[in-house]
Amino acid sequence: MTTAANPDSTGATTMGKVWFVGAGPGAADLLTLRAARVVGAADVVVWAASLVHADVLAHARPDAEIVDSSQLPMEGVRPLYERAAAQGLTVARIHSGDPALWGAVQEQLDLCRALGLAVEIVPGVSSFTAVAALVGRELTVPEVAQSVILTRLEGGKTPMPAGERVRDFARHGTTMALFLSAARSGQVQAELLAGGYPADTPAVVAYQATWPDELVVRCTVGTLEATVKEHRLWKHTLFLVGPALAATGTRSHLYHPGHFHTFRRAEPAARAELRRRREGATGTAEIPGRPGGDPGRPDAGEARPGGSAAAPGQPAVPGEPAGPERAG
Repeated sequence: MTTAANPDSTGATTMGKVWFVGAGPGAADLLTLRAARVVGAADVVVWAASLVHADVLAHARPDAEIVDSSQLPMEGVRPLYERAAAQGLTVARIHSGDPALWGAVQEQLDLCRALGLAVEIVPGVSSFTAVAALVGRELTVPEVAQSVILTRLEGGKTPMPAGERVRDFARHGTTMALFLSAARSGQVQAELLAGGYPADTPAVVAYQATWPDELVVRCTVGTLEATVKEHRLWKHTLFLVGPALAATGTRSHLYHPGHFHTFRRAEPAARAELRRRREGATGTAEIPGRPGGDPGRPDAGEARPGGSAAAPGQPAVPGEPAGPERAG
């Protein structure tokens, strides 16, 4: 399909573009710098008043066209994309939270590409991380939970694929964030218990997180339904569940003085102590990938990127993977 384009003031052609912008969980100051810049540059700003705080529109140009999509089906939004393709317009399509999660974005991406529009996604702060921040908890506490499951209760408007029942995920016993499920809190509680969470497992019920009328309540899996019904919640509500919401955990290896990576050497005594801890936990005699050698640095003579060996005491090669502190 030929891409629609129109001449700009210099005579050059301009391709239409749609930005799918994550607005974050609610508070306007959680909008990213990139999101604010994109909204400020757009010819057309499309937002849902039912899901996105109006303060986000403060970044829009005075002459920008503002469209509230809260009462529009996809067929009502399509003409905006068609016009953007025909006239070479830039559209900022604002979504609550992060567009990658339950944003109905994929069908819009496919449509825009079929119309010949350029597309780009601007990530946003998700409500599950916002709620974790509100209760002051890490969701991946060392030796307690190292995984976070994002899901929703089956049986809603959108069918769930096989094998994605809440009780199946609950069998892992790790941290779980449940979206779009507050209207059936009794079923959520039953599924969590059936999957193996003890009734006293910590839980958080969060309504309108980071909005002025937010409500965040700590409870347990066994009291989740009662908590939801007590506060008469049924939408805009997120559940966090798992032992990480209360456990203190153990010390992370990442900041242990015995842990080394590209930018930091390990203290030999602390390295030996950390090695003993790992051996006790795994029953192995060696740390994987580091057999013998100096406990305070990567082994002398270990192959470096490109096939050469590092001389004893020589610093790591620039660009070498920096270890787990680079993740996330």
